[in-house]
Amino acid sequence: MSGFVFPNEMEINWSLLIVLYPYITGLVAGAFIVSALYHVFNRRQLAPVGRLALVTALSFLIVAPMPLLLHLGQPVRGLEIMWTPNPTSAMAGFGYIYSFYMVILLLEIWFIFRSDIVAHARSSRGIARLGYTVLSLGAWDTSPRTLEQDHRLTTVLASIGIPAAAFLHGYVGFIFGAIKANPWWSTPLQPVIFLLSAIVSGMALLMLVYAVTCWRRKEAVDHQCLMSLNKYLWYFLILDVCLEVLEVISKMYEAEEAWPVIYQLLTAYLPVTFFGLQLALGAVVPLVLLTVARRAGSRSGQALTLLSAALILVGVFSMRWNVVIGGQMLSKSLRGFTAYHPPFLGLEGVLPAVVILALPFVILAVVCRIIPPWSQKAAGEEYYSSDVEVSA
Repeated sequence: MSGFVFPNEMEINWSLLIVLYPYITGLVAGAFIVSALYHVFNRRQLAPVGRLALVTALSFLIVAPMPLLLHLGQPVRGLEIMWTPNPTSAMAGFGYIYSFYMVILLLEIWFIFRSDIVAHARSSRGIARLGYTVLSLGAWDTSPRTLEQDHRLTTVLASIGIPAAAFLHGYVGFIFGAIKANPWWSTPLQPVIFLLSAIVSGMALLMLVYAVTCWRRKEAVDHQCLMSLNKYLWYFLILDVCLEVLEVISKMYEAEEAWPVIYQLLTAYLPVTFFGLQLALGAVVPLVLLTVARRAGSRSGQALTLLSAALILVGVFSMRWNVVIGGQMLSKSLRGFTAYHPPFLGLEGVLPAVVILALPFVILAVVCRIIPPWSQKAAGEEYYSSDVEVSA
């Protein structure tokens, strides 16, 4: 600690787990947006990742509440927001938005994979057949007319899911932006910044997941698909970086009484994570790499794109750290700072955080074994390779 700090500010209460919460939730929103670009806006060059994006979003959505539940002293009390609903509570809003979004995502995945599930049920034996039969919910009709209806329902659900995904992560930014007592958090730009950074991180994650699954299956990465993701990622990253910089510039230009302590926070306590990881390594360098990748050869372009995706994930995590932890380092006296060093072990240490981050990938691997998302035809969809599109 340094300067004047109130006694109740000596310990940072929202720890590393609360940093993980908006980070994992953002990965969900970004992956879903990629799926919506294909299923709603018919961007056929994204077909190889259209279904993979949905199962990736589901895997991370399942884990999204875990950091909050582990952070609570008594996690069972989290269910109280459902038994005793309070629509005016911003904190309780996560439960309602999360539940609604989970229903939308599960329905969309079921309609898209229904024909695959029925095919597996017909060809399997024993426990596997029973499991796929249960997943089919008794809907075994795979006629062209039924599949067309499934496709229409999928489009409707994906259209509803877009604002739901926006609310899911914009809500997280609203939680911080609505805290007037904290000058580092209180800004109307916070929900938009959180949403854009969520889209950026989710797209970056999906690119890496797609590349790893292709290498795992010994298949070539669809260059056209990856470059399309490169383009969309570049657009959203530009908007995200501009708003993040604009937020700081606006605080600097207004020069209110809190600006000197915010300036000291950024330059003395968060210079590495803010200027180094969030802006330089996580924003400027990826923008350059994404631009160069579109003009490079096939192999080098893919390598630069995936490298920029990895850097973006680091940058967005740093942004979450700077917001959650950095905002709590400021004393409400505006004359002091506290410090935070996460322990390695313990309920809210580094090791549990790593386990939580790894858990969605384990779930994703299991889901991909049950319903592989890379089949060529499913649910009335046609997956077009880049060669076919070029020849057409």
